[in-house]
Amino acid sequence: MTRILKPTPDGIAQAADLLRDGKLVAFGTETVYGLGANATSDTAVARIFAAKNRPRFNPLINHFPDADAAFAQVEANDLARRLADRFWPGPLTLVLPRGPNATICDLAAAGLPTLALRVPRGETARALLSAVGLPIAAPSANPSGRVSPSDAYHVLRGLEGRIEAILDSGPCSVGVESTVLDLSRPTPVLLRPGGITLEQLSDICGTVRHADDYASKRPIAPGLMASHYAPSLPVRLNAEHVGPDEALLAFGPPLPGSKLTWNLSEHGDLEEAAARLFSGLRFLDSEGERRGLTGIAAMTVPRHGLGLAILDRLRRAAAPRPPVSGDDDDLADALG
Repeated sequence: MTRILKPTPDGIAQAADLLRDGKLVAFGTETVYGLGANATSDTAVARIFAAKNRPRFNPLINHFPDADAAFAQVEANDLARRLADRFWPGPLTLVLPRGPNATICDLAAAGLPTLALRVPRGETARALLSAVGLPIAAPSANPSGRVSPSDAYHVLRGLEGRIEAILDSGPCSVGVESTVLDLSRPTPVLLRPGGITLEQLSDICGTVRHADDYASKRPIAPGLMASHYAPSLPVRLNAEHVGPDEALLAFGPPLPGSKLTWNLSEHGDLEEAAARLFSGLRFLDSEGERRGLTGIAAMTVPRHGLGLAILDRLRRAAAPRPPVSGDDDDLADALG
């Protein structure tokens, strides 16, 4: 049963305890209600995708009580700091390169080298984030494909029984998602219009390119780039055997004969498998190359629930990687 918590000191403390314990708590911001989880825990973040029945592991927006906490996770440039001074707290998400001391997990970043950050406006949201003391990943608190919620009742109607609590801070003042601006390129790219307008951004950034303008040269969103998640070693799907020069990405009882195995979940648990997916691909890729292996054999996972999201990422990992030139071909589409 999903609890409704009041925005009192006691309610905020209860919500913070739940988040630190790996549970899911929806909370209101000035844009929409977010479905919060501890962004440093792959297991907690996997529960977001399960609760939302989300078919893909897109990168998530990570929420912080202030700019200092946010920028501790990334390599922040002068432009990012000027934008933060002007628009934070507020409905602006910045995408920046992951920093060397980042604690946000791979699943929250969808394996990307960038992180999406926001400092929301609202006394209750910032009090919660301060009380938790951890980055909180929070896409919109609704089942995947449904309208984003702007009050606690909307959240309860869509997610009752799937999450532990809702911190009810009343209706959201903006009601549309945050603007997402990518600063990992030499020229800022507007990935999603939202509560901060293009004109407001241009006053500080100068030239801002739109994602649609950029897409003609190179796909921007990872969801549009079939091979984005490919490791260096080729991935073979639906493996029923393991070749002598292959590593094994297992699910459940592993296939015999592998010299190197990473089991997503020995017990066939899809939440555990989702939490271990990116770490597993990275491990098999690096360790497999070190041992002279030439590929990764991936066992089949069930085609339901989080299995669909896992399969989506494995298909992208197995897709041929087209040749590209110039800057890295991927930008985070942290659209929550």
